[in-house]
Amino acid sequence: MNPDLDLTIHRVIRAPRASVWNAWTDPKSLAQWWLPAPTRCRVERLEIRPAGAFVTSMSDDGEKFVPHLDACFLVAEEHERLVFTNALDSNWRPAAGAPVPMTAEITLRDHPDGTDYRVLVRHGDPAARARHEELGFAHGWWTVTDQLTELIESEVRA
Repeated sequence: MNPDLDLTIHRVIRAPRASVWNAWTDPKSLAQWWLPAPTRCRVERLEIRPAGAFVTSMSDDGEKFVPHLDACFLVAEEHERLVFTNALDSNWRPAAGAPVPMTAEITLRDHPDGTDYRVLVRHGDPAARARHEELGFAHGWWTVTDQLTELIESEVRA
């Protein structure tokens, strides 16, 4: 972790790693938590493998959807780690990485209370990191992490 270039999220989710992994890799589950509510998410492509597509769209009214993320997975280690980037689009073409070029690494580890969940978002330079922070990284990523946690923990309780 480089504090000049990276942003992080860390939380313990009271559920098994398999549940967290499934919430990330099942399109219906991902659509429920991937964008801060009340914005709705539609998963267009979710190919959990290296070079696989990660494409989502979003809607504020539930009817008109606009592009949200066009990215690709770099690493997919079942129940352990996902890495994706928006610096390459879903067709492996160089991309501008709107709104900020980044590579995100999601790491899942066993924890006595469930899953140690970590997000590391890497940026190419301090300006990109600062821009992502200004755009609301903390609010957005913490909100979706809260939504992910609530979804998974409520399923485990049921």
